[in-house]
Amino acid sequence: MSQLSEKILKYLGDHEEVNTITLANNFNEDHQKVIGTLKSIQANGDLILADSVSEKKFELTEEGQTIVENGSYEVNIFKAVPENGILQSELMKLGNAKIGFSKAMSCGWIFFDKAATPHLVKRKVSSVVDTVQEHLLQIMKGDFSKITDKEKQEYKKRKLIQEIVMKRKGPEFNLTLTKLETDLTSDMLISGTWQNLKFKEYNFNALGIPLECGYLHPLLKVRSEFRQIFLEMGFSEMPTNNYIENSFWNFDALFQPQQHPARDAHDTFFISDPKISNKFPKDYLERVKKVHSNGGYGSQGYGYDWRIEEAQKNLLRTHTTAVSARMLYKAAQLKEFKPIKLFSIDKYFKLLKYTKYRRKEGYTPITCCTVNYKECQFNSLNSPTVEQQTDMICINCAESITELEFKPAYNPYTEPSMEIFCFHPGLGKWIEIGNSGVFRPEMLLPMGLPEDVCVIAWGLSLERPTMIKYGFNNIRDLVGPKVDLEMVQKTPICRLNK
Repeated sequence: MSQLSEKILKYLGDHEEVNTITLANNFNEDHQKVIGTLKSIQANGDLILADSVSEKKFELTEEGQTIVENGSYEVNIFKAVPENGILQSELMKLGNAKIGFSKAMSCGWIFFDKAATPHLVKRKVSSVVDTVQEHLLQIMKGDFSKITDKEKQEYKKRKLIQEIVMKRKGPEFNLTLTKLETDLTSDMLISGTWQNLKFKEYNFNALGIPLECGYLHPLLKVRSEFRQIFLEMGFSEMPTNNYIENSFWNFDALFQPQQHPARDAHDTFFISDPKISNKFPKDYLERVKKVHSNGGYGSQGYGYDWRIEEAQKNLLRTHTTAVSARMLYKAAQLKEFKPIKLFSIDKYFKLLKYTKYRRKEGYTPITCCTVNYKECQFNSLNSPTVEQQTDMICINCAESITELEFKPAYNPYTEPSMEIFCFHPGLGKWIEIGNSGVFRPEMLLPMGLPEDVCVIAWGLSLERPTMIKYGFNNIRDLVGPKVDLEMVQKTPICRLNK
């Protein structure tokens, strides 16, 4: 308990009631400090009772007393202005001249004579009445009959008067303050001591302790930055909300044969219920069947008996290129073909054979494709548009990736194809971060796209650039059950050189 609290309680022990002004004067303390101490005492219960006194209980402040004795500042300024005027600099030497000058000007008692050189302050009226002094004298006598509420508020704002808050003993008055309990514990309930304790009242208007907010995972931070790059370059985002695909869009539409190892149950997660789907564009399906079995469009195909039963199987998509296939087929159905630029950043699912134990793995790849006329084929990658796309995907998507290598590769649906590798400083070795190529005619022409159209496509992992960006050497430190949540909270935002 503070010394001031003890003084106030002791004073109230000898007096039935007292106002805060008297307390402040008796203890030689600031009035607001007295009020604050009284509020802290009240927080302990009904030790004292406090009432706000009505408007008749106004008292003059020390400044108000000075005005009663010497007159208001504005009248003193008016009196200091001689008939022939005075320099403002001389006038401002008076006490409280700034307030008095402003009030006298607003009352229209004085003015600037700009015709004089130098400018002078002169009287605008011959005499004035010191209304402020008169009102304060009336307040001192307790007479408020001639003072309006607006005038009282003005004097209160000028700190010439103040309200008196009366305090008196409460039904629980005591000379000492008891510590209030803030928590009801199980021990209190078992022992029954809670019945003799005083608890602090709940403040239902308090905001409380702010809840711990969520944090973006590093993958989401890099994803957001990658997405912004594509959008700024004019790419449109493809819808990727369907994780379940059928084999037709996931494999067959991409000219991937039905006997391909990727369709094996050890590589792909097949759905048991519903096991198959039957909604396919029939004419398109027939063209896909023909190019697989017998060839066409300048290709000899794979020469096998294509089966609809394989195409109907539902699965968790093994890549987001299935989404690209749907979007390209949709574009082919338009009456007038227009070049488009598409991208997606989302998950796919497959088993990894190169890990010690086979396990389900969810990736977040970035897939892009640029559709244009034949003059933008792979050999024309040096053109400004395509060159800009290539630089963006291979260099600027991760500012930490400074060493890159490219090598030819094979994909069933692209020819030519190229894999992208980068050097990981933490692992001390080269790792694959992407794949790219030009979609084959056997994939595009059955969709109905014109022969003079080609599609440049590439895919980029999200996990590996994130690992390089934030310095992770093991993917289990980035995703999985062993991830450190503190890492998620403290990881900085992703900023890449664009």
